[in-house]
Amino acid sequence: MRTTLNLKEELVKEAMRVTNSTEKTALIHMALEALIEKAARVELIRLGGKIKSSKLVKRNRRSA
Repeated sequence: MRTTLNLKEELVKEAMRVTNSTEKTALIHMALEALIEKAARVELIRLGGKIKSSKLVKRNRRSA
């Protein structure tokens, strides 16, 4: 999908610097993925313990 965006140049430059991204398209994809992941984490925290039908998942812990 092609879209025209008006982005703050300083913000894009800083984001490209900290992510070592050389392409703006890749940078936008990373940003959108991070935003979706963050929203999903917030939603899981909000729902914590409220879904009665869910099964507990055993955690695999490594011995230190």
